[in-house]
Amino acid sequence: MRSNVGGEEDQGNPRNADARAQAEESDGQGRRILINLPQGQKYKSNEISTAKYNLFTFIPKFLFEQFRRYANIFFLCIGLLQQIPGVSPTGKYVTIVPLFVILTITAVKEMVEDIKRHKADSKVNHTKVKVLTSAGEWIHKKWMEVCVGDILNIENSSFFPADLILLASSEPQGMCYIETANLDGETNLKIRSGLVCTSELTDPKNLARLTGQVEAEQPNRSLYEFAGNIVLSGEQAVPVSATQLLLRGARLRNTNWVHGLVVYTGHESKLLMNSTKAPLKRSTVDIVTNYQIIFLFVILVCLSLISAIGNLVKGNNGEDHEFYIKADSNLNNGFGWQFITFFILYNNLIPISLQVTLEIVKFIQAYYMNWDEAMHYIDPEMGVDSYALARTSNLNEELGQIKYVFSDKTGTLTRNVMEYKKCSVAGVMYDPEREFGKQLGHKDLVDNLKQGTNSPEMISDFLTLLTVCHTVIPEQGEDGVTRYNAASPDEKALVEGAEKYDYRFVARRPESVTIKTCTGKMETYQVLNVIEFTSTRKRMSIVVKTPSGEIKLYIKGADSVILERLGQNREQREHYDTTLNHLEEFAKCGLRTLCLGVATIPLAQYEEWNRRWVVASTAINDREEQIDEVATSLETNLTLIGATAIEDKLQDQVPETIEKLLEANIHVWMLTGDKQETAINIAKSCRLHRDNSDLFIINSRSPEEAREEIQEQLKELKKDGLVGKSNDITLVTDGKSLNYTLLPDMRKDFIDLCTSCRAVVCCRVSPIQKADMVELVKEHTGAITLSIGDGANDVAMIQKAAVGVGISGNEGLQAANSADFAIAQFRFLSRLLFVHGAWNYSRISKVILYSFYKNITLYIIELWFAIYNYWSGQVIYERWTIGMYNLFFTSAPPVALGLFDRTCTAATREEYPSLYHSTQKSEFFNHREFWKWIANSIVHSVLLFWLPQMAMYFGVSWESGQTDGYLVLGNTVYTLVVVTTCLKAGIEMDAWTWFSHGSIWGSIALWFLFLVIYSHIWPSAKFVASNMAGMSEILLSSPVFWFCLLLVPTVTLLADVAFRAIKTTVFTTETDKIRIAEVMNKEVAVYVEGGRRPISETSRLLRNVRKRFRKNKQRQEEQATMEMDVRHGYAFSQEEAGAVSQGEYIRRYDTTRPRSTCTMPRVSGGSSPQSSHSLPPATRSLSAHTHIPGRIV
Repeated sequence: MRSNVGGEEDQGNPRNADARAQAEESDGQGRRILINLPQGQKYKSNEISTAKYNLFTFIPKFLFEQFRRYANIFFLCIGLLQQIPGVSPTGKYVTIVPLFVILTITAVKEMVEDIKRHKADSKVNHTKVKVLTSAGEWIHKKWMEVCVGDILNIENSSFFPADLILLASSEPQGMCYIETANLDGETNLKIRSGLVCTSELTDPKNLARLTGQVEAEQPNRSLYEFAGNIVLSGEQAVPVSATQLLLRGARLRNTNWVHGLVVYTGHESKLLMNSTKAPLKRSTVDIVTNYQIIFLFVILVCLSLISAIGNLVKGNNGEDHEFYIKADSNLNNGFGWQFITFFILYNNLIPISLQVTLEIVKFIQAYYMNWDEAMHYIDPEMGVDSYALARTSNLNEELGQIKYVFSDKTGTLTRNVMEYKKCSVAGVMYDPEREFGKQLGHKDLVDNLKQGTNSPEMISDFLTLLTVCHTVIPEQGEDGVTRYNAASPDEKALVEGAEKYDYRFVARRPESVTIKTCTGKMETYQVLNVIEFTSTRKRMSIVVKTPSGEIKLYIKGADSVILERLGQNREQREHYDTTLNHLEEFAKCGLRTLCLGVATIPLAQYEEWNRRWVVASTAINDREEQIDEVATSLETNLTLIGATAIEDKLQDQVPETIEKLLEANIHVWMLTGDKQETAINIAKSCRLHRDNSDLFIINSRSPEEAREEIQEQLKELKKDGLVGKSNDITLVTDGKSLNYTLLPDMRKDFIDLCTSCRAVVCCRVSPIQKADMVELVKEHTGAITLSIGDGANDVAMIQKAAVGVGISGNEGLQAANSADFAIAQFRFLSRLLFVHGAWNYSRISKVILYSFYKNITLYIIELWFAIYNYWSGQVIYERWTIGMYNLFFTSAPPVALGLFDRTCTAATREEYPSLYHSTQKSEFFNHREFWKWIANSIVHSVLLFWLPQMAMYFGVSWESGQTDGYLVLGNTVYTLVVVTTCLKAGIEMDAWTWFSHGSIWGSIALWFLFLVIYSHIWPSAKFVASNMAGMSEILLSSPVFWFCLLLVPTVTLLADVAFRAIKTTVFTTETDKIRIAEVMNKEVAVYVEGGRRPISETSRLLRNVRKRFRKNKQRQEEQATMEMDVRHGYAFSQEEAGAVSQGEYIRRYDTTRPRSTCTMPRVSGGSSPQSSHSLPPATRSLSAHTHIPGRIV
């Protein structure tokens, strides 16, 4: 409920009674929000949380997370069974205490990681914003304290803390610019416009006296739709639409301030409704291990049954030795009790130490990533100093098995910065960075204009078009520097590009624009008509009257629409072929191109056309069709001027990174909310789509059309057996088509088509559609997926993927807070996957396999010993040494494997992405590898038990009169197991470090030290076993022991060494070759097989597919046009059907008038483009608080 800031109202006030009555009328069809009154009902708080836990949910959620692991359930059961008196042969606390310690350590780690998320959330929730009080004053409140019904003041470059209805702004008629890249990925600024009834309320005192109510629809996830009404006291309802809605996550740009009324808060805002709850993710290795533990559990049950049956058989044969082994008269010696005894005895086949080791290793691995200087990004200009950050350590190994990468575009691949680079005018390219051909710079163009060479008239038209044909608004700052405000980043780049030629856009008036030429002359062009850009038209035109009195049409757009409208005279088409070649050259550089043209219109023709234009602009029926028809009639008989090239700046090394990902057999999909042409252009510039790749485009208008297109394309691929292969195809589709292709009956065919393409580009998609695409791939391929993005619109897909990566270092972006890993630049993704991911996967795999190996090797010997102890459940080892085995004597080698083992250096892995294939295919950890290690451990246990048992078969005696017993055999076997398992770790290590040596030799030495000490502390310490007294002298003085110590580990490991040698020398893998080359300091490149498979046969088959596809395609002409645009690099960003039309927008400003006073006409937000003769005459005054860059008469 909104607090009544600034004083209490009288409860008997009839206005409050009306408010309560209005609130009670609210029903389930929508919500009713009272303006400047307490709300009649309670709405959700504006506080947000992306954390996994809170104070109340931590324990139940944590326990659920931990006991999803069957190992923990198993150890809990064992720990409980051990509490039964007389049943456990290993003691009461050897399992339950380590389990408690493991869970405690894991809980602390989870708390530390989640505290980081809470801190990030707290930073957002505690951001300050200005809130209006009932006294008409602005006070600062935290975002989390903002309530529905509050009126906020948002300043330039600030993010909106909730979903707001725009009331007023510093711009004419309540207009404002917003940046929605954080929501939909679009780079162009959007224009929002307040209602006429509220746009005058610029003074907070007047705003505080405003009363009435807002009727709004219930919260929903639709970003582009909103329906509501605002009813001011004493006035009729005025409709409110998405034109007035300012969404949380969007940012105010180029506008000093806005006033907005809060309608949706917190998790009811449209942005957060497109997000999903933070999932509890598990790695694939963890899941596979879980299933393997089930198999081991079954084996454990079988072994316990066999042992219990053996005990039963021996007992039935009269061979009952319980009276000898156990002194307790209350023996639990029934079959069930014996089964439980053996079940506890063999429980260590499933290593409890594995969980501790993994937690330690993963935790330190996470800090390896956090401390990696190669992923440390510093940008002094932006004030960014950011390291990589692992927000969870549970998914370290997943980074080594990624098959699909889903990437956002804006802010992830691109910098959201447009820069004018080069141009072609009258067949001459002006490119100061051109590598081949004649190099002419920007100065050369100006010199040609001044000297009258190389078509000076066309150069003049080119520069005039850049400075006149646009919707940019100039604003002179306090420092005297002119800055440009534009809804289109392309237009802003073109106007700024004109300044490189000393042509400057100076001022805009409702009827004209003024420019300054390179000679210093001021020229004013009267704006007669503006014909707007749309994605269908792919062009924008402006009709002007030049200073010389000529009427000219300047036009810019896609080459596919400009070139077909050229006149037939030689002068009009003179530079056609050259310009096309230049366009292709620009496109190969990944630049955004526009084709430029001009036409001189006779006065009589213009007047006749303008009459038709006015009629079309005011038509009641089919207005858009009539406008397009009339516009097209004028946009003919053009003269080709040339082309421009703009660079949509990519993040550093994005093309190189994507090439590496593709070489590593990782499928890269771009999911963006931006326009199709822009998305394809970026796909080309970042080398996701290559010039020789085929382009499949699905732009469906109905489910039937979508099904037909998918099945037709799949049919052609199936004919040549190309389905499911990484073909050199780029599939492009849009959000509207996804509404149909993601339907249940089409999902299978659609994903089959997508996975048959080298790259997929989805444009104009909503955040939830991004998440749906990730889920679709996970469901149908079972592959491990990674999503990477930088904005709040990427949170849903980041959380849906197996691994989520957020781009950090950008102010206000929320993706990094919800991600599993955060990096500052897209280029660091290659190192994150190829180095840390591959290393982590390999290391974790060895830790798990080795942990099972060493435990089974030691504890399966209990089964072999049971054969000789009449299946009595007697333990061959001393009880304390059993607990010390995993705690001290074999704990260091798996840690060394998990932290320091590696096959290749980081530099080699980054340079040769094909090395990623082995980890990507899960070659190091799968069911086959697991059972190979299990078999190996069983064979080792047989040798380690029976060889010393046979050596002592006839008995061993000492001069002191002592003889060998079961503990002498047990400690001998135990020693051999420790030595063998430690040496086995050394055999499996690919890289030896000082820690590796210390872990192996130190562990062996530690056992001998323990044996000596432990043999001499009884009877001083009563808690130790009395029968261990003097054990070290007994063993170390025995030649049999030393004979076994030399012979048994050698015989046991001989096969392993031979296997490793043969595998490395005969069946050498690419990784082995490179590792050997690195050790011998040889050149690595000659050993790299490369990641690109031969595609000659595939290319031939694809050519056949392309021919059949184009032959059968009904919309062949539309496809050809699109391919032409792609080939020539066309792209242009401009808001369509916005709050204010482009023609109306530029007529609202007069930048020559002072800021302090202004008058402006009332213009509705939905007017059509108008000629200068149809401007409404009515004007009104604005408050003195209004602060706008231009005024209109």
